[in-house]
Parts: sequence; C-alpha cells; structure tokens
Amino acid sequence: MALPETVEKEAWSMPTFRVAGKMYLTVPDDETSIAVRCPRHERAELIAAEPEKFWVPPHEAGSSWVRVRLAALEDLGELRDIIVDSWRQAAPERLLGADA
Repeated sequence: MALPETVEKEAWSMPTFRVAGKMYLTVPDDETSIAVRCPRHERAELIAAEPEKFWVPPHEAGSSWVRVRLAALEDLGELRDIIVDSWRQAAPERLLGADA
C-alpha cells in the first residue's frame, strides 16, 4: 500500500492490489505465494534459474504473471524488489520515479 496510488480490491475471493486500475499483485487463498506481473519472455528464464522460488500454475500459463513462493525469498528486501518491479510494469508513466 506504500506504493503511489495503490488500492486494494477483492477479486476472485482474494486481495488484489492495483495502480491506475491495473492489477500488479494478488494474494491467492493459501497465502503461501503471491502472483506478480512478469513479461512472458522473461518468465521462463526466471523460473529456470530459481524454480524453488518462481512458478506458474497451468491456468496462468498464457498470462504475463508469475507466482512467488514467499518461504523461498531471502528477505523482505527481495520481496519489496519483486513487488516494486510488478508495480512499475502496471503504473502509468507519470508515476514512475515516484516509488523510491
């Protein structure tokens, strides 16, 4: 919620976080992972490099999203970096640079 213009909205019975109406983070029911934006051309490489951390469920294979296993993250700094990166992909140009 600390990122500029972030709003929380429930969708699919789970919390989602949006900027300028675009979703950039969801918290699935089991709360052991989050889903964030990730360009599809980068996703396969990311998953191959750290499969214990990143994955995609079959129903999201055609999307530009990746799941992040929270227990596999090194620390809160890594979590923040992942969330900020996802936010930056959804945020309008006028907000970029305001997330420092």
